[in-house]
This record gives sequence, C-alpha cells and structure tokens, in this order.
Amino acid sequence: MSTTIAPTQEETKQLRRVSADLPPTPPESEHSDNEKAELENPSPVVEVDIALPPPSTPPTQVLEPDKKTPDSWLPRDPRLIRLTGVHPFNSEAPLSDLYSEGFLTSPELFYVRNHGHVPEVKDEEIPDWEFTIEGMVEHPIKLTFRGLLEQYEQKTYPITLVCAGNRRKEQNVVKKTKGFSWGAAGVSTALFTGVQLGDLLRKAKPKRGARYVCMEGADKLPNGYYGTSVKLNWALDPNRGMMLAHRMNGEMLRPDHGKPLRAVIPGQIGGRSVKWLKRLIITAEPSDNWYHIYDNRVLPTMISPEESANNPKWWVDERYAIYDLSTNSAIAYPAHEEKLCLADPPPEYRAKGYAYGGGGRRITRVEISLDKGKSWRLANIDYAEDRYREAGLKQLCGGTLDMEEREASFCWCFWNLDLAVSELSTVDDIFVRAMDESMNVQPRDMYWSVLGMMNNPWYRITIAHEGDYLRFEHPTQPALIPGGWMERVKKAGGNLANGYWGEKIGGEETSESVVEVAREVVMVGEGVKNIITIDELRQHDKEDAPWFVVNGEVYDGTPFIEGHPGGATSIFSAAGLDSTDEFMAIHSDTAKSMMQTYHIGTLDTASLAALTNDDASPTTTPTETPTFLSPRTWKKSLLKSKRTISSDTRIFTFALDHRTQTLGLPVGQHLMLRLRDPVSREAIIRSYTPISPVTAEGHVDILIKVYFPTASQQQGGKLSLALDSLPLGHTVEFKGPIGKFEYLGFGRCAVNGRERCVGGFVMICAGSGVTPIYQVLRSVLQNKEDATGCVLINGNRKEEDILCKAELDALVLGREERCKALYTLTRPSAAWRGLHGRIAGPLLTEHCSRDAFPTPADAEEGRKGGTMVLICGPAALEKSVKKELLSLGWAEEDLLFF
Repeated sequence: MSTTIAPTQEETKQLRRVSADLPPTPPESEHSDNEKAELENPSPVVEVDIALPPPSTPPTQVLEPDKKTPDSWLPRDPRLIRLTGVHPFNSEAPLSDLYSEGFLTSPELFYVRNHGHVPEVKDEEIPDWEFTIEGMVEHPIKLTFRGLLEQYEQKTYPITLVCAGNRRKEQNVVKKTKGFSWGAAGVSTALFTGVQLGDLLRKAKPKRGARYVCMEGADKLPNGYYGTSVKLNWALDPNRGMMLAHRMNGEMLRPDHGKPLRAVIPGQIGGRSVKWLKRLIITAEPSDNWYHIYDNRVLPTMISPEESANNPKWWVDERYAIYDLSTNSAIAYPAHEEKLCLADPPPEYRAKGYAYGGGGRRITRVEISLDKGKSWRLANIDYAEDRYREAGLKQLCGGTLDMEEREASFCWCFWNLDLAVSELSTVDDIFVRAMDESMNVQPRDMYWSVLGMMNNPWYRITIAHEGDYLRFEHPTQPALIPGGWMERVKKAGGNLANGYWGEKIGGEETSESVVEVAREVVMVGEGVKNIITIDELRQHDKEDAPWFVVNGEVYDGTPFIEGHPGGATSIFSAAGLDSTDEFMAIHSDTAKSMMQTYHIGTLDTASLAALTNDDASPTTTPTETPTFLSPRTWKKSLLKSKRTISSDTRIFTFALDHRTQTLGLPVGQHLMLRLRDPVSREAIIRSYTPISPVTAEGHVDILIKVYFPTASQQQGGKLSLALDSLPLGHTVEFKGPIGKFEYLGFGRCAVNGRERCVGGFVMICAGSGVTPIYQVLRSVLQNKEDATGCVLINGNRKEEDILCKAELDALVLGREERCKALYTLTRPSAAWRGLHGRIAGPLLTEHCSRDAFPTPADAEEGRKGGTMVLICGPAALEKSVKKELLSLGWAEEDLLFF
C-alpha cells in the first residue's frame, strides 16, 4: 500500500495496545549523535510505498489434533498444513495463500518448525524471563526480559526466514531422505523488533580466542535442549542484522514463533534462529549440541542414509554445516491445478512468484524459460525491502528502523512476467531460476542429500493441454498430500533423476542418473481400484475380519491372523485404524512386498482425513482406567528416572497415569515404545518386555541395551541411542500388549489364544533377549504352588554382559529342584566357572536332548504334558538354535520365538 512512514492511526492504536511495556523511546545514551539529531529534528514526512503487516486475527480455538498433545493449550490457524502428523507442530501455509498475503506474512500463516512441544510462557512471567551470556566472556551477563527492554535500544527490521528443508518434498519423491516433506512454502517474512545481538555481546566482552556464539533454547527434546551456533564475528557485525527479537509485525511473538524471546539470524537458514532463547555461550569451537551436529547439514550426495548412520564422521565435519541460504525461487501463480480457459482467453497471463538469496546477497535477476532452458527471458522484480531503506530513521512497530546505510538484502523479492497465452498453449512447462549478486544461479538439476536440505534446482510447473483448457501442475504438494507432476511421472515409471525430469525429450539419450533412484517396495495389488469409505472400514474393526490402513491403502488382515509373527493381537489392535507408523517402522521389505496379496482398496481422501482426526482425539483421563496400556491407542508416559547398569545397559523407569494404575501387560507379552526421530520426525518403534512385575503400580521399568556405534562403524541402535539421550521429564509413547504367547500359571499358557498345558520350559536367550524369559521365569518360580520345571540357557560374551544375573540367581536359589540356570560365555575371564562357547550344537546336545524332557505322550503316565522351548535373542542365534533343536528331535510346534 502507499502510505507515509509515520504510523497510521490504525497502526498507532495497535502499537499502543501491544507496546505498553516498551519505553516510548530508547535510552538517550544508546543513540549515536547522528541518530539523536535525526530524532530531535525529524526529516519532513516522505511518501514511501512500504509494506505494513497484513491484517492479523490471532486464533482462539485449540484445534482437535492438538488436544491430546503437550500443545493442548495452544490455538493455531487451521489453514496451516501439518507436515509431521499431529505432533510436534511443523507446518507451512498453502503456497497461494502465502504469496497472496504479500511481502509481509501474518503470524497465522508464518511457517513453523518445532522439534518438540512449545514451552508455555504466561504473559505475567515474561518480564522475569531470564537468559544468560556466558562462556569466553570477561563480563558474564544474566538479563531479564524487562532489562532487555529498559537497557538496550530496540530495532525493527524486515527479515525473511526460510527453513533449510524448503522444497524437500521434491527430493523425497526422487529418493527418500531422512527429513519430512516441506513444500515450497517453508519461507515467510515479518517485521522483527528487538535488540541487536552485537550490542549485547560487546557489553559481555568476548575473550581473545572466542570464535562462536552458541545458542540454546528452552525446548526440552529427546537429545537435550535445541541449540546451534553462528560465528562470533558475524554476530558482532551490525551489517549482518542479527538480533534477539521479541516482537513480530508489531505484536508480541506468538508461542510457535518463540514467545517471549528468540534469535533472528538474517540470511541464514531458519535452524540458526533459536526460539525461546535461554543461553548464549561464547566458545572457541562450534556448538557440540546434538541438533547442531545431526541437523541442518548437507552431506555429500553419494552418502546414503545407511552410510550416514554407520559412520559418524560425516556429521562432525563442520564443512557440511549449513549457514547461508542458497539462491532459490518458486512459482506461486499459475497455482497447482489452476486451469486457464482457451475458449475466450486474455491475451496474456501474468506468472508470479518469489525468490531469495543467502548471506545478505541481493537477487539480481529472475529468469523464465518456456523451452526447457534453451532460452530465457528476464522477469520483473519488486524489491519491497528497498522501500524500508528509503524511509530513513523512523519509529516502526516499537523499534527504530535504520536501514539507510545497510547494503545487505535479507528479504525475499517478488517477481512477475506477462506471458502470451497463445505461446503457453504451445508449450509443456514453465521454468524459473534466480541469480544473486555473486552470480550464484540455481542449478538445473537436484543435488540430493541424506537430509534433503537446501533443495534449489530450477522450479518447474507442467502444462497439460485438455481441450479448451490449460491445466498447470506444480512439482509436488507438501506433506502426504498427493499430486504434482513428479509423483505422476514416477508412478508412470519415469526416472526423475535422468536429467530430463523423468521424461525423454525428442528421442535424445538420457544422461546418467544424478541420483540413484530408490527401490520402492510395491505394496498395492495390481488392478485394485476399489475406493473404501471410513464407514466400510469401521465395519471391520473387530477380530473376525480386521481391516487396517497403511499409507492410505486398506488391507485385510484376516488371512494372516494365524501366521503373524507378532501374534493375532498385533492384527486385532490395528483393526479399523491407520497403522502406517507401526507397519513402516517395524516390517522388512520382504513383509512389505507380501502386502500386495492383502490389498483390497484405497481409502478415499475425506475418510483418510476423518481417520486422522479420530486418531488425534483425546484419550481417556488417567483416573478412568485401572490399567495403562491400550492395544489401539498410543499412550504417553513420562520418563521418571534412568539407572546405569553397565556401560551399555540402562533401566528406564516411566510413570503411568496415576499411582495405583498397573501396566496391564500379561506375562510373556510385550509393549511397543515409540519415539520420533528429532530431525526427520519419522516414527522409531521397537518392542520391549518390562522387567518390573506385572503387578507394579504407578510405573514400569524397562531394561534396554544401548547399541552404540562401534569402532568398525557398525550402525548404532536408533531408538536405544535416542532413549539414552532422552532427558528426564520427556515423554515417550506406549501401545500394547502384543505377542502371541501368554503364561497363565500352573503350566498353562496360550499361543495365539489357544490354551496349552506344559510340564516345563527350556528357556534359551542371549543378551537383552533375557527380558521376556525373565518375566516368564519369575512368574513360574515365585508361585510356590506352580510345579512347572525350567531350564535356562543364557549366552553372552563376557560376565559383565549377563543382564539380570543377580535377579535370575536369586529366583533360582532354593528352587534348584525346579529350575537349572546355565550361563555360557564366548569370551570368559580366567576366573569364570560356568560354561564356555556359543549356544550351538554341542551345548544343546548336552543340555537340551529331546529325550531328557517330557513329551505330550508322557501325560498318559501321570506326568504333566509336554515341554515348550522359549527362545529370544539375535536373529542369527534363533535361526541356528532352531536348526539344532529340530535335529535333536524337537517338534516345530514346541518351539516358540519371542
């Protein structure tokens, strides 16, 4: 809009409302002589065409998906597209809505990147919010929010923030990265008000040798508090524009955007702008924060997800850390699926979009091609940021606007170009690319990397010629929203990395693939076109004919109820639900390929949305249920304590909903534990058996072996490493029970619901496989009336590797006539007096001969019927033990693998 730089009447009202706690002018001593002269003798009011914030209406309703999350107190705008499911909240606006708001973005549509729950800070707590400046400084500072307002000059700057994952969905379609699927709207611009970071750091006086400013927020996450770093000399440079901001478009920061205080680092990726700021630590080295190391990096394109997981050297190499944004652009109009009528068309169509650079570099040209890059034409560029420079030294949104002498460009620009409709009707696509003042130009082809960050190849939309219409198609749609020419080409068998966007051009030979195309397991049946509604799905949420959903496709679980390795309860608990997280996280490619057989149709879009909302509905209140676990709903549990048992083993204690509640886990069954990868937000799910008694109230203890990366660069355990870093007070999610075996007592057990009576158990385990064995053994031996016999064979490398040994020995002590416990080691010490070697043929022949144990036929002679072998350990152990036991005469139905 065209307006004077002096605040309008409406803006003055707004500033009075939101700036009551700000001093009317900065402290006089903080102004330079030139600034004081300008403020005392203001220049004549000049008509300047600057952008003021768009209308803003703060949301007042908590959305249904948020009600059962830690963010249940926080209202949000329903237009935002959720990128990581229900929680944590990561979102972008529809691209058309974002562009249409103009140069400045409202807080409602400003993109959100959260790694966990949002810290709740009440308004009355804000004046006393504290943060520190510490580390290599001569004068450490502890400052309150009130002190920040009273002691330092407040500045206002327009700044564009961009998530490093912007446009990542395009990379994920080519080959799955470890990051979630941003569209092209992971970018937003606002007027930020706060204190220049350099003013604070100079008062603290960094010591000689200090090179970095490490920042840490208040958001507590599985791997500690979120933190990162920037170079100290950048932070001290006023031309870099770094600030600690407390206002956005003239109003207090919203909770999702860092209320009450955040860092804003112009020209760099959004991940450097730490929200809910609590600490600034001046150091000689870059941050050692987990999120600085394992997030916001572009690893070399040849590094696969497997290699990045196996070899930590890639993550600690600071050369791959991202700071400045890359040059990028996108087309907003034509919008995705927009149609242009050719029956009576306008002579021209105005294509429009955005572009931005990094590190303060100005975008100097935006170019459009209608012939796949053979020729280009210049677009018009609107530099709205320049109008703020021309405005001079003025008060705006509670701070001083002083950009006259700043050359750096920290905002996006909008471009447009009129294209003849007659020409559009003869071409197949529109490309855009941008160049900055360093002649950095967007590349033609994608640079794929394991985290999917900084994606900036030419932005392409395709044109479909459909009779009297042209239909425009963007490359992708964000999150799990289907659509886009990339998905269409890939489904048709095209190689998106062939150098021609998956299409062969004019008979030319395709070039070598830029990126190896991921092998995707086909899980849908050929020719299955059935569309299924949520009402039909809900008719099959029972045990007699369970249907479940994976990635929007519906499967009939009835045929594999009997043979499922996890037992029938795994199928029943998924009936009528979206089981994508559990299925994709747990099952192998082999299991996934089998799903074609059971595929019966596709859930329609409205039903999928309804199913998602159902999954997000609030759970029952803690006092309503005597047991904690639910087979159909993930339940949150808080980590109370963490006890180290050995160098790689921990006991984690989690709180249940209330003090008298029991877990609700039958003896011999397991629960599923779910965390989300802090970077990719993909679900990490594993099954565990607690070591606490099934009668324990108010808590559950789980013994977990932590699989660290080894010297030979073997992959560490994704979930166990995340749990090991999990701070106390954080939550995980549980679901269950699962498993096909249950011990009922007195030799009675159930396998897939069918009861069986045995006279004894042979229990074979290794490593952490002892936990389900321990659970069953304890149930047998602690009941004096239970005469079931047991033989335990427990294999490990060294004596210190034997988990629960003291507990096992205590159970057996005094019950030797009912139970024999044998331990065997492959790397024993000289003092070891137990068995030596692996659990293999010779050992099993000596201690597990079939003739030495009762068989079902023995029941006729008055002996309790049969013996069952329970086995739990690594896959290689289970395979070899099965082979040996079958050769010793054991029947396959007598062997049960946990």
